[in-house]
Amino acid sequence: MARKPRASNDTLIELFLDMIAAERGASHNTLDAYRRDLADFSHHAGIATADTDDLRAYLSELAKQGLAPASVARRLSAVRQLYRFVYSEGHRTDDPAAVIEGPKRGRSLPKVLSVKQVDDLLAQARGSIQNEAKAERLRAARLNCLIEVLYATGLRVSELVALPAAAARRDQRMLVIRGKGGRERLVPLNDQARLSMAEYLALRSEAKLDASKWLFPSFGESGHLTRQHFARELKTLAAAAGLKTSQVSPHVLRHAFASHLLQNGADLRVVQTLLGHADISTTQIYTHVLEERLKSLVRDLHPLSEKP
Repeated sequence: MARKPRASNDTLIELFLDMIAAERGASHNTLDAYRRDLADFSHHAGIATADTDDLRAYLSELAKQGLAPASVARRLSAVRQLYRFVYSEGHRTDDPAAVIEGPKRGRSLPKVLSVKQVDDLLAQARGSIQNEAKAERLRAARLNCLIEVLYATGLRVSELVALPAAAARRDQRMLVIRGKGGRERLVPLNDQARLSMAEYLALRSEAKLDASKWLFPSFGESGHLTRQHFARELKTLAAAAGLKTSQVSPHVLRHAFASHLLQNGADLRVVQTLLGHADISTTQIYTHVLEERLKSLVRDLHPLSEKP
């Protein structure tokens, strides 16, 4: 009986990506990340023929290249998942990644802006709307709206830039967000976010952009503003507000949303729901905020604590 020919690296990777798209609802961004990591691995070893020593040699090469432990761990996670799939589908009779240990790494704390720093950023964004020439006022109002909504909701940047125009209805007080894996969640909008939306929509209407189905339309392939474009505008605004641009990004504002809620007494489970985390362990990276709050409560309220 003729032996079944081995599938190529590219074929096995694409089969794996098709699986996580269909069964896990992986987004385009997730699929692109897996594709990049697995393509890099496939340049070093044949997926159908590599053994455990080949995988260890690959990880050693990544370390020699100076990749951070977190980046190496992410690559290894992709390779492990690929081999579990390849084994389960019968393309291999063994799983060479099963006994591989990942690099030791401490979990880094997220970068977080203080409440004052966020206030400074928002003040700069609001001021820019009035200070810009009429032709640039729409761009300034769009950026202000993006920041207000992001800080009010903690959305992922991919969720934010792809909001439909219907999200800005006058009576809208909740947003329905379809997040990772197609999971839906509700997030509330505060008055300031709704006000910034109304101001932006008024200028958008003047510019004859009402026909777009996107809240933040663009002429690019996606039809809406890209994450990269928003990130660049945010860093320019941060510099104008006197903040270090390296400390400011859309994801940092998402962290600020979560941390500031916890500082003010929000329950970790509530924050998990608002952020759209499937697992509470992901949200627990913010427990350093809770620890600091508990310390301050004991210091300020315990009868035996020292008073000045």
